[in-house]
Amino acid sequence: MNRVTVYGYLFTGYVVRRIYYAITLILLAIALAACSPIAATTQPPNHPTTQPPNHTTNQSPTPTEPPTLTPTAIRTPPNLPAAFTTEYTNPLDTPHTYISEPCQYLKAKWDTNKAAPGTVVMVIMFHAILKPGDQPSEYNQITSGAFEILMRDLHEQEFQAINTTQLDNFLEYNAKIPFRSVLLLVDDRHYAEYFNTYFRPYWEQWGWPVVNAWISTPNNTAELWQQQVDLEAAGMVDHQAHGVVHNTPISEYSPDSYILGELQGSVDAFQEYFHKAPIAFIWPGGGFTPHAVQLARQTGYRLGFTINPRGPLMFNWIPLSDTPDPHRPSYLPEGLANVPLMTLPRYWSSDAGKHIDEVRLIGQEAAAYAEANKAIELEYYDIICAPAYGPITR
Repeated sequence: MNRVTVYGYLFTGYVVRRIYYAITLILLAIALAACSPIAATTQPPNHPTTQPPNHTTNQSPTPTEPPTLTPTAIRTPPNLPAAFTTEYTNPLDTPHTYISEPCQYLKAKWDTNKAAPGTVVMVIMFHAILKPGDQPSEYNQITSGAFEILMRDLHEQEFQAINTTQLDNFLEYNAKIPFRSVLLLVDDRHYAEYFNTYFRPYWEQWGWPVVNAWISTPNNTAELWQQQVDLEAAGMVDHQAHGVVHNTPISEYSPDSYILGELQGSVDAFQEYFHKAPIAFIWPGGGFTPHAVQLARQTGYRLGFTINPRGPLMFNWIPLSDTPDPHRPSYLPEGLANVPLMTLPRYWSSDAGKHIDEVRLIGQEAAAYAEANKAIELEYYDIICAPAYGPITR
């Protein structure tokens, strides 16, 4: 071989090796690239990038400091005051309430559209007003002169007469009535002449009605019935039930048939003649039992009257006794009946005049006691009652 040929072989080998090395490097680079993570910059411009869970692009904005909250003060309701008491009543004659829900009571008590605290009702029963010149022979009688003095004294001390419906609305709902009210309640059957003689002058002069505890006996004549119907229609006399047989007071020995005869018998007669149902039952002879009270309520009566002169009436405040009194054995204890509105007390006409000023003072004391505790009761109502019962009208 000549030198040229030798150099040609050498050159060719050199070139072949260089190509081999180049191909080897390229293959090695490809292999390394396949084993390495794909850089984000190699993604196409519009391809969604999958980021690690904790990548900053998926984290919420750094939270700011929460606002400082002022804690709501928890208001503790005050204790409600005890029921009003007075030294003017007998120690055994204590006030009984009949509205168990304090919110209901307080809302009615402080509503300025209703009766003001301290409003009192004096119930006076008249069994017999004697003719001029006659003198009383029994405790339940009053002379005509004493009757006139009693009516004058009531008026001078600013009492005004109301009817039974007004009394019922006052006791149940604290409906507005005169601050000093009186219910004039005449027992038994009387002809129109009796009412025209003794009560019409006060009806015409002062607008004072009178309540008649009417006996619905079958012995009533058509004339007597018609006189009562006319008096009722005129508005002067408000008739309420006083039984049918009447002369046999209800007692623990009375069967249901007799009790219901007295109660329902009165209702039937009233509906027939007066075209109304009586709302009050004046217990004949003052006789009642807890069972009879329940039957009276079931028959539809809302009020009942005893013959016990324990004191005046106020809203949610009835003076009653829970135990017998050996010094007053004829006064049946009403507490066991547990329905104060069905065992309301009455003053006897023969000594009612002695208690007029006393009733007036009880009302004044009750008004002052209510005013002294007004802020406490209104605070209690605002905390406990207002969310459910609403605001009090003031």
